[in-house]
Amino acid sequence: MGKRIGLEVSLAVSEAVKMARVDAVAAYPITPQTHIVEELSQMVADGDLDADFIMVESEHSAMSACCGTSAVGARTFTATAAQGLALMHEILFIASGLRLPIVMAIANRALSAPISIWGDHSDVMAERDTGWIQFFAETGQEAFDLTIQAFKIAEDKRVLTPAAVNLDGFTLSHVIEPFDMPDQEEVDAFLPTFEPQVILDPDNPVTMGPVGFPEIYTEIKKQQNEALLGAHEVILEVWEEFEKAFGRAYRPVESYRTDGAEVLISIAGSTAGTARVAVDNMREAGKKVGLIRTRLWRPYPFEETRAAVKGAKAVAVIDRCLSFGGPGGPICSELRSALYPLPEKPVVNSYIAGLGGRDITLQDFYTVVEDTYRVLEEGPTDEYKMIGVRE
Repeated sequence: MGKRIGLEVSLAVSEAVKMARVDAVAAYPITPQTHIVEELSQMVADGDLDADFIMVESEHSAMSACCGTSAVGARTFTATAAQGLALMHEILFIASGLRLPIVMAIANRALSAPISIWGDHSDVMAERDTGWIQFFAETGQEAFDLTIQAFKIAEDKRVLTPAAVNLDGFTLSHVIEPFDMPDQEEVDAFLPTFEPQVILDPDNPVTMGPVGFPEIYTEIKKQQNEALLGAHEVILEVWEEFEKAFGRAYRPVESYRTDGAEVLISIAGSTAGTARVAVDNMREAGKKVGLIRTRLWRPYPFEETRAAVKGAKAVAVIDRCLSFGGPGGPICSELRSALYPLPEKPVVNSYIAGLGGRDITLQDFYTVVEDTYRVLEEGPTDEYKMIGVRE
């Protein structure tokens, strides 16, 4: 039987990695993810974690090392943020193209310039098309649970695709929260030993990542995408199994007070907690407002998103990332695309907030909802709106 403890969220992610019995960790420190790998290095040094900790000179090297350890059959983990994730960019495609089930935690942080160490989603959104499974955690418990789940999902022979767990930098990564921490035996029963399908072995030589001539490249990319799309079914299976084992339910899209809602707020990450308070306050004031939260980002949850917005007149999507030169935020663009085939669909508005770690306040949510009601009266536009911009 597990126990209830208080712990910094970054350290809880480290505990999840330890309980997953990883074989290798390759990492380079960068704020605000440093506490994760710092704790793992201490665990290895103290003999509490039987794994190789590989110290490298950059995040590019960290992901390269992860590809090597995963290719020889080792359960592999790393963590990064912001410019570190950007430096990994080249190798992220290699990890997914080689179908290596690496798990990575991303303590989301704004990209430079200007230099910012504070959290938003610009780092992961710049990597959304690298072929990785991607989750967003709202709470520390979710970050812990999703890390353990990610290994089981990524390593499933029907998937064999790397997975990233996103947790907001500082506002989630550095706070202390209560955790329901399972026993090692419980995690062992849920997460089996990694059984790689193909490995680099001198006694049984194989080639990984050879030249892909035009005659085969398209087919390989289609196969890779089909595996990522097919991961959706496996994710649901793993979440159902996790709920039976630990009592905590997970869904691709979480809904809050959406019954009878005219306007829905859509958001991802830790700010959903503030959004719930705002929804409660607006409901008490007589406004029919609800909340949907994206937990599964890749593969995109098309059917769950369509079901979540059914019956609403409008959806106000709040992105913590600006898609430069585009129609607003990435999550908004995806949601609009998901709803396009529907004969009847709500108006979808794009709002940008919380860039560079700026707080998203209750008043910001009230402003978004008021503006959405105004748009319903005056008619939709393709313009996005920045919330809380100082004149």
